[in-house]
Amino acid sequence: MIRPALSVVVPCYNEEANLDVLHARVSAAAQAAVGADYEIIFVNDGSRDASWPAMQRLAAADPHLVAINLSRNHGHQLALTAGLDLCCGAQILIIDADLQDPPELLSDMRATMAVEGADVVYAVRRRREGETFFKKATAAAFYRVLDRVTDTPIPLDTGDFRLMSRRALDALLSLPEQARFIRGMVAWIGFRQVPFVYDRAERHAGETNYPLGKMIRLALDAVTGFSTAPLRFASHVGLALTAASLLLLVYIAIGFFTGTAVQGWTSTMLVVVLLGAVQMFVLGMIGEYLGRLYVESKRRPLYLVADVAGPVRGVATLGYKARAEPAPEPSDQP
Repeated sequence: MIRPALSVVVPCYNEEANLDVLHARVSAAAQAAVGADYEIIFVNDGSRDASWPAMQRLAAADPHLVAINLSRNHGHQLALTAGLDLCCGAQILIIDADLQDPPELLSDMRATMAVEGADVVYAVRRRREGETFFKKATAAAFYRVLDRVTDTPIPLDTGDFRLMSRRALDALLSLPEQARFIRGMVAWIGFRQVPFVYDRAERHAGETNYPLGKMIRLALDAVTGFSTAPLRFASHVGLALTAASLLLLVYIAIGFFTGTAVQGWTSTMLVVVLLGAVQMFVLGMIGEYLGRLYVESKRRPLYLVADVAGPVRGVATLGYKARAEPAPEPSDQP
């Protein structure tokens, strides 16, 4: 298979208002970087607006564009995985459809990759225009907490906007987990990775597709996928409470034998509520890890593809992300 020099992968959800401008700007940036030797992959992640008809229209007019329509909304990280499975380029640019990450930075990112001899150039946000103080503060806190608790160093203030080499992408695609946190997985594969500092723009049109609930879910995927610190924390809390309970028993015994014990329900209820809260927290964290094991054990496809528009070169034409399954054992039943 002859690979294009560049693939640009763009997951999209309810981005009808952005698609025409997005396509024009990404096409111009790709042509400035590599000439005509590129492909653009739009992935429609079960949009509820007219994103898919718009993608079909653009793909019919542009032979460089491939549009993938997933069977339903699988989520940003799995939609991104679908595009990465299908793309064929020697270099791969990952970018969101909201145009907060300027595609015009592509040439500079390629130059950085060449000068540094890197396999990944990840974009680091210096400023974030058009975002609320709450989102900026929670994002900053999230990345710093994640850096403290994860076993894999994940760069601060980065999203999925990055340029990757083919060997880095092949390594990434070899990771089979369902609950995917792409920027953490890219950090885990290693190779030479260098930062590229930029100013993030305001969303071009539409509303954010990452409300608080999805951000919390992504944070849980990040922490549980790359760290056992919550489980270690639960063990440490258990040990601390055990030591506190022993001290409390000693205090009760001294009060009983000296006759100085004060009877009352306030202190008792305080201890009961504290222990109950800690137990529920510990059970919740254990449940998160058990839930991940349950989802992984089912070994379902990561996503399903309903339609593809445009010239398909990649391997995703089967319609889904296949998993390697063991061959069935012969049966004695007729």
